[in-house]
Parts: sequence; structure tokens; C-alpha cells
Amino acid sequence: MKRIYGIKNLMVYLDSINHPLSEEMIITLISKKTLPHRRPVKDMYLFDTDHIDWWVQKEKTKE
Repeated sequence: MKRIYGIKNLMVYLDSINHPLSEEMIITLISKKTLPHRRPVKDMYLFDTDHIDWWVQKEKTKE
């Protein structure tokens, strides 16, 4: 399982899989606990690509 560190790196990853999101939208989804993530320390966000891929597929089925 690959990990992505930070919101900006997540934005790059989401762009690469054709599901672009703005930094503001990612922060909103994190605050609503909708986007799978971990927060090992206060200013660090950690995302597992398997969980993000699952979430993207789930979001695409809603469309």
C-alpha cells in the first residue's frame, strides 16, 4: 500500500487518476470525515492510495 503525505501531494495524485479536487475541497472533505485519511501529527495528513482509490470509485458511482 502506497502512502501519500500532504494535501498538495494528494492533489497531484487525484489529478493523475482524473479526479481533480481543490485544496479547499479536500480540507472540507477531511473536516467532514468523508475523505479517508490519517493525521499522525497536528500538521501532517497521510493518505493510503488503496483507500483513496476506493473512495474515488465510490464517489464516481454516486454521479
